Amino acid sequence: MQVTLAEELVLLSLDDRTGAPKEGVGTAWAAAGGLLAELVLAGRVEVADGRLGVVDRTPTGDPLLDGRLERLDEWIAGKRPGRAKAGDWLTKDRATVVRDTELRLCERGLVTEERHRVLGIFPVRHYPEADGSVERALRERLTAVVLDGDEPELRTAALIALLHSAKLHRLAFPDLPRKQVQPRFAEIAAGDWAGESVGEAIRNMQATMAAVIAATTAATTVAATVS
Repeated sequence: MQVTLAEELVLLSLDDRTGAPKEGVGTAWAAAGGLLAELVLAGRVEVADGRLGVVDRTPTGDPLLDGRLERLDEWIAGKRPGRAKAGDWLTKDRATVVRDTELRLCERGLVTEERHRVLGIFPVRHYPEADGSVERALRERLTAVVLDGDEPELRTAALIALLHSAKLHRLAFPDLPRKQVQPRFAEIAAGDWAGESVGEAIRNMQATMAAVIAATTAATTVAATVS
């Protein structure tokens, strides 16, 4: 079963038994970057100098990607020429990308949706594993590349670059210290494994995420100082 980079990231982020999310903020950024990278790989979108352009509106056949392509096309159309910045799109898309991806995983039968209420009031959705075959194959691929030193094919390299950029190493290798796997992640992320447009999509995700986190941290520090 061929799944998107975003679906792979979300699968790694969900607890298999409880379906509870792990590393939610980083996963959202990485998944948004993953969908954008997928559209670039599919030849539908280009990223150049931090700006986005739709170059082919033909559906890919994947509902998750095609929905994003339509949204992105509409969003770009509402911008003035040259103002469709990749960072702005990623910031917008991260708000809904995980939820949309979880629903797609449900449609594929890889997870099931369970609804709960916290304190009997607040609704919460969890997504425990229903079919673990895709995630097992994914983890075997990551182990072969990161721990055994195999050369990654394009999609695995892109996934590793996204995980590294969002500092999600523990999602892939929860039982290993980060310092043991980070050098190999960094090596692959820095490699010449994809066209410039795909690499730029991932670098934009990383830069935008870093900027938002820095701004949030600064605002929190100011608020704490004032109080």
